[in-house]
Amino acid sequence: MFKLLDRYIIKTFFGPFFFIFSVLFFIFIVNIVWIQLGQFMGKGLSYWEIIKLLFYYGVGVINLVLPLTILLSSIMTFGELGERYELAAMKAAGISLTRVMTPLFFVSVFLSIILFLFQNNITPDFQRKAKNMLYNIVQSRPALNFTPGQFIDQIPGYLVKFDKISGENGENLEGIYIHKKANSYENQQSIRAHRGKLAPSTENQNYLKLILFNGYVFEDQIANQNFEARNKQPDQAIKFDTLTSHFDISEIINKAIEEEKITDDYRFQTYNQLTTTINRTKDENTRMFNNINVDLVSQVNPYMSYIDKKKVPAGKLKAQVRMDTLKQDVQLRALAGAYQKIESLKVSIQNREQQMLPTIKSFSRVVLYQQRIIAYSVTCIIFFLIGASLGSIIRKGGMGLPVVIAIIIFIVFYVMNISVENLAWNGTLNPFLAAWIPNMILFPFSIWLTYKALTDSQLFDAEKYRSLFKPLIRIFSKEKEHQRYQ
Repeated sequence: MFKLLDRYIIKTFFGPFFFIFSVLFFIFIVNIVWIQLGQFMGKGLSYWEIIKLLFYYGVGVINLVLPLTILLSSIMTFGELGERYELAAMKAAGISLTRVMTPLFFVSVFLSIILFLFQNNITPDFQRKAKNMLYNIVQSRPALNFTPGQFIDQIPGYLVKFDKISGENGENLEGIYIHKKANSYENQQSIRAHRGKLAPSTENQNYLKLILFNGYVFEDQIANQNFEARNKQPDQAIKFDTLTSHFDISEIINKAIEEEKITDDYRFQTYNQLTTTINRTKDENTRMFNNINVDLVSQVNPYMSYIDKKKVPAGKLKAQVRMDTLKQDVQLRALAGAYQKIESLKVSIQNREQQMLPTIKSFSRVVLYQQRIIAYSVTCIIFFLIGASLGSIIRKGGMGLPVVIAIIIFIVFYVMNISVENLAWNGTLNPFLAAWIPNMILFPFSIWLTYKALTDSQLFDAEKYRSLFKPLIRIFSKEKEHQRYQ
């Protein structure tokens, strides 16, 4: 009987699970397209390249999609069981809610283990593929990096600027300025054109072909000439109707062809590899901070010792400067200089703190990433307890109220994640603790909800909460006489 019941409950759970997972995965993918890939859409990428890149990036959002899916599926599963009075029938047959939740609890534990293994062994590989593919696309297609109105040095040996870029692949250019990078012994050359067209060279793919229309070539011929000859040689300005230039981009293409060019990102590492990285980074940061402390203390100590020896507070310096003796005046000037030096050192300390913030942020980012490999797996179990308890309490299935409640809980969880992440980046919160604070807050809440569900608490009964405020309402409301006595 129990095996049949377990199969039925698990089947009821996985029905909405796969549907919700696919919907949420699609929503998160759309978010990636909107935020990260918007600058590359419509600029020469094939559909296969876009789909492949989306797939690589999509693997990285499963750590958020799976806990939310478990939360929503468990609410809907137990809500439907309660709405169809199946939970009541099970309790009438002597089957407790704990026994009903047991098979899905083990399912959530199994899914959390799968999520840990997935994040630890599979996600790093896909993160590396996504990062390298994006790098290869950018490097092998220089037009993708051209931003209208900005000077760009993507083409080796040249500095270029385009006022306007149009066309399906960004091939039509307007307001073109090209400056050749040259040293003091080479001819200086600049090209200005009204419009142009960017195209790959048909003869050699290592060259980028740029056809320019209606422009000028400005050149200052200074190579192999002495100073007097350069003064006699005026700048040359050559007008053209059409000019075809070829730019050597073999350096860019050769770099892009190499696979797995980027290998040093922390997101490419497993949990154990991240532990080694964290320990090494911690030792390096400790040495750096100690050197900064020693440097600052060595600068402050001589002035602090001098001030302590004289025992003259900074507030009394202005009044005592008026004393007539030359000896006292010299001492006060020295003290004033000491206080001024300490004030300048305070500014130096603040500047050092600003310099250390990127180091702290980088270290916190690595620690948070590592700890969340485990933390998100534990979140799956916590979300199941919350979802199963809420579902059995509200006794409402479908996509209405359960979806609203699940979204609210997930938003609270996500906001807590972002908040503690910012605190860890600023150095005000330990990153190891920051990764676990959302779970530490939600876990007691899940236990309390489970207790309420096991005791058949009417948590969402509006009449129950209305009765609590009845004495207060009775105080401020005037009693009405019965209508028959009016």
